[in-house]
Amino acid sequence: MSDLTETAVARRMPSITEARLRVLSRRQPVTVLPGTSLAECLRAIQRSGTGDSVFVCDASGRLVGVLTERDIFGRIVGGTVDLSLPVEALMTIEPKTLDLDQTIRDAIMLMRTGRYRNVPVVDAAGRLVGVVRQSDIIKYLAESFPEELLNLPPRPHQRMKEPEGA
Repeated sequence: MSDLTETAVARRMPSITEARLRVLSRRQPVTVLPGTSLAECLRAIQRSGTGDSVFVCDASGRLVGVLTERDIFGRIVGGTVDLSLPVEALMTIEPKTLDLDQTIRDAIMLMRTGRYRNVPVVDAAGRLVGVVRQSDIIKYLAESFPEELLNLPPRPHQRMKEPEGA
């Protein structure tokens, strides 16, 4: 059985976050072509069930922009935006991206500093190959510490007066 102390877990963390993004399970991003109406973008989000960003890609799959949750809630909900406008009216152009050879640490830092929830992952030609979400990283980290997670009491602050069992 491995050492379950906080210090031991902290020692293992740097090597885990240096893993390449290609080790993460990633969901397919919601994509639309330039010129897609804002109304159709909202329908695409609803159909996907992920409830987050829409990535705008040209016909070759190259990422040209993103319509984020913040764009939707900050500008569309409660606003007077014409939903027949093309996505280009509100999308963020040239979003920051990562590639599959960058590290999980790079993704975490971009999420922290850029306030991203979804990081687009592109290939050398700028084509969208996936998106890394916060939940993808959390799942990977949780899978990296199975003993630690499985041995946690239901309420971490709870201490038993006597050991369970015989």
